[in-house]
Amino acid sequence: MDRAQHRAQCDDDLVLPFRTVRSDVVGRVIRLGSVVDAVLSRHAYPEPVSHALGEALTLTAMLGTALKGEVQAKLILQTKTDGPLDFLVADFVAPGKVRGYANFDKTDAGLAETRGRGDQGALFGKGHVAMTIERGVDKERYQGIVSLDHEALVDAAHTYFRQSEQLPTFIRLAVARHYGRGEGEGARTWHWRAGGLMIQQLPRVGGKRDDTLRSEDDDAENWNRARLLAATVEDHELLDPVLSPQRLLYRLFHEEGVVVTRPAGLAAACRCSRERIQVYLRQFAPAELAEMREADGGVTVTCEFCSRKYRFSTSEIA
Repeated sequence: MDRAQHRAQCDDDLVLPFRTVRSDVVGRVIRLGSVVDAVLSRHAYPEPVSHALGEALTLTAMLGTALKGEVQAKLILQTKTDGPLDFLVADFVAPGKVRGYANFDKTDAGLAETRGRGDQGALFGKGHVAMTIERGVDKERYQGIVSLDHEALVDAAHTYFRQSEQLPTFIRLAVARHYGRGEGEGARTWHWRAGGLMIQQLPRVGGKRDDTLRSEDDDAENWNRARLLAATVEDHELLDPVLSPQRLLYRLFHEEGVVVTRPAGLAAACRCSRERIQVYLRQFAPAELAEMREADGGVTVTCEFCSRKYRFSTSEIA
């Protein structure tokens, strides 16, 4: 492996928190390589569905890393709509495990024929997006719900922060297939990649920010300047495997001054297990189990998240 390859791998599958000095906004940049490729490749969804799920994974991981100090805390993003992509879920478990899957109309010929992201508003249709935070068994569960009316996922995220968090927020998400090195000498193949950028202006504490000399007009000017700089980021910059997140932030905010903190690593990981599914199957009534049984009396269950198949004999679920 050459130095460029090694560097690219080191800069993948992480969320890098940062803060600008002059404008005093906080943010995160995320870069997903093998994590998003593992999730999307195992499902082989139509391209618009893969793009939407890739964006959901990116957004969920970028927001979820704020829970990194709370072991086993979860952030779950779900959409439920009347469009061809009628259900999508992505979840994050602290400190850095992500997974997701989508349900779509397999009879929709347009999905199979569409290349790239497609019209995401038409893909979702009308419904809602729910973001749920579970901090533990003995802690309060929080859920924010916003409507989705033929909009892209990133637009729903902006609405969520405007309505639920009331924080000025800018988010950009990007997903694409990248042609690069595969396994074996000289091998090249297509891989999914994803990236994202988010900045926020934190509220004043007791009516004041860290610098007591700054007025609310100063805050508005600083936010607008930082947002305009963030909006110059292009999809290829968020996805480029040889452009490090640190270098990207310098490119965007060098006039502001930018300070980064320790990145949070991410991994694709499913929580399914044979034991969990066996317990789940035993909750069904005999008549319901009879409908699931195959010719030899056994039952096969496929995990929606990771596509792993679990086979149970008659005695195991009796």
